Amino acid sequence: MKISELKSGVGNASIEAEIVSMEEPRDVMGKFGKRLRVASANLKDDSGEIVLSLWNDDADKFAQGDKVKITDGWVSEYKGQLRISAGRNGKIEKQ
Repeated sequence: MKISELKSGVGNASIEAEIVSMEEPRDVMGKFGKRLRVASANLKDDSGEIVLSLWNDDADKFAQGDKVKITDGWVSEYKGQLRISAGRNGKIEKQ
């Protein structure tokens, strides 16, 4: 699947792309009062770009320039922008 084919609400998205930029991880408070760690990164393939949300341990595993493969990822929309994450059932790994 290509980034340009992703749509909000898809829960089984699988893509391969490169991290072209990445923010520093930050701590946030989850909706149940649990402290979580998150980092946002921009992913790019030959069809487009999407924001990647990296949660908890994943926030420290990846860096700009890494090629990643996301399997069974979750696509959502936040502030009018599509985002992808590994979600509960997916996984993300370096290529």
